[in-house]
Amino acid sequence: MPPIVLTTLKFLFLALLYLFIARAVRVIWLDLVGSRSSRKRQQSSQPSGRRRGAPRSISVAEPDKPVRTFTLSEELTFGRSESCDVALEDTYTSNLHARLFVKDGSWFVEDLGSTNGTYLNRVKVTAPAPIAVGDEVRVGKTIVEVRKQ
Repeated sequence: MPPIVLTTLKFLFLALLYLFIARAVRVIWLDLVGSRSSRKRQQSSQPSGRRRGAPRSISVAEPDKPVRTFTLSEELTFGRSESCDVALEDTYTSNLHARLFVKDGSWFVEDLGSTNGTYLNRVKVTAPAPIAVGDEVRVGKTIVEVRKQ
């Protein structure tokens, strides 16, 4: 094979190698910090609670049980204990698992030191987090949907 062909193949191989490395670094970077367009899309797709309306009730869907609806009052506690406002038979739920409460006119969800955690829209709750109509709170295997009516 002529030397010019070998040199051309070497440069093509190096170009492909650098392209591969650049793409790999880009994917890792976007995975760590996210793209600007996805952050803008997340901010615009989650309007504030005021525009979506104030929550007035919740629906509780336990596995293999009918859906129950509760009207929001000052505070609702969730857990397996009979003293909880929403007593659950979910074995993945702690005795006193989580609570929904109102503060300064806004509703929040808080995990009360449960073993399996509380999730708001598939994100683990580590501190009191604001909730709005349409949000989904997972307590064990139970799904709590925040509603307007």
